[in-house]
Formats: sequence, structure tokens, C-alpha cells
Amino acid sequence: MKDASTEPERLILPTLETPTLTKAEMAEMLFDRIGLNKRESKDMVEAFFEIVHDTLVEGRDVKLSGFGNFNLRRKAPRPGRNPRTGESIPIKARNVATFHASHKLKALVQGDAPPPEDNE
Repeated sequence: MKDASTEPERLILPTLETPTLTKAEMAEMLFDRIGLNKRESKDMVEAFFEIVHDTLVEGRDVKLSGFGNFNLRRKAPRPGRNPRTGESIPIKARNVATFHASHKLKALVQGDAPPPEDNE
């Protein structure tokens, strides 16, 4: 039998709805934890997402060690169907962005790994 004090605490959500972290909340966390002013915090979050966005638009993948990878994938054209009328409609080929979480992130989310040390 395992000692409960050595097991990582698991997050149990009261509903199926998952809380969402927004860009504004990320900027606030940078302000609180690192000490950047609010404008610098907001600009840093915006710059990060702009770099990720622009890199994907250029057709390149984004790899964030310990977090995961954003990949571009080409979806082939395929036949589709209008669910209301049943009419067959061709779906054009397209590029889609996908995200694959790293093994470290998956383990943290599942509660199988201890959370990283806080840098405060």
C-alpha cells in the first residue's frame, strides 16, 4: 500500500467543464511571478503567440521542449455529406495545425509526475 503523503496531489474537477487560462491571465501571472510591469507582461505574451502563429503560417513546426509540438498536417480532399439534406459535397484539401503534448506534460496532467519546482 502506498503512503498517501508521497503521492502527488491530483486535481479533481467538480464538473466536466475545464477552467480556461486566458492570455490576460498569463500576462497577470508574469506580472506577479517575474515582476515585469503589466504592459511588458502583456507584450511578452502577445509576442510569444505571434511568433508561434507566424512560424506555423510559414509552414514550419513549433517544438517546445517539455511542453509539446505544434505540427502542420496536410489533409487530402475527401467526399463529405450535408447532414441536413444528405447531399454529397466535396471537401477540399487543406492544412491543419495540430498539437501533441510531450510525455512530460502528459505525465503532469495525469498526475503521474511531481509538479516542477516553482522559481519564486
